[in-house]
Amino acid sequence: MNVTIVDYNSGNISSVINSFKEVAKDKVNIEVTSDLNKVKSSDKVVLPGQGSFKSCVDALYNFNGLVDTLNEFAISNKKPILGICVGLQMFADIGYEEIETKGLGWISGKVSKINNQNGKYKLPHIGWNEINITKNSKIFKGIENKSHMYFVHSYEFVPEDKNVISATTDYSSNIVCSVERENIFGTQFHPEKSDKIGLKIIDNFINL
Repeated sequence: MNVTIVDYNSGNISSVINSFKEVAKDKVNIEVTSDLNKVKSSDKVVLPGQGSFKSCVDALYNFNGLVDTLNEFAISNKKPILGICVGLQMFADIGYEEIETKGLGWISGKVSKINNQNGKYKLPHIGWNEINITKNSKIFKGIENKSHMYFVHSYEFVPEDKNVISATTDYSSNIVCSVERENIFGTQFHPEKSDKIGLKIIDNFINL
């Protein structure tokens, strides 16, 4: 099986690569590339994202044909894809970081700034936070509710359809921190930085 981590110059993804390789051992081939043919032929795709919504969307579009290839992979062929942090946020229709920017439009919704209640909550939200698992998600198999995950973000994904939400975290308000719709999975937290529980999520995705 081939799992492709899409490298589209969106910041440092070394911890994503290392954790996937650690989980995969020699059983699964982990490829790190933006090569369209390799993305097309892979069994699963991981879409990381660091930085702002706009910078990540722009970086994706800078690779000619990459967005079309990802659309074909996830929407037409319905193969499993995992978005991490801004990788999840880009599933939305639109984001409001820096300037209004169109997302991939895979899951209807918007990405807006966390309401820090007039400075009561620090932004970015950095560190470990408890998650509340709200539906029986395949990537949470064997993971206890109220587990702690590692976050670094100032913006949140607000989906129109609440049925896609698989987990939330409480920071200023109930923030969506994981989604699942058919073959599309996303986490706002960083599984690659969330110790053994995060590695279990990666393992669950690889073994889908």
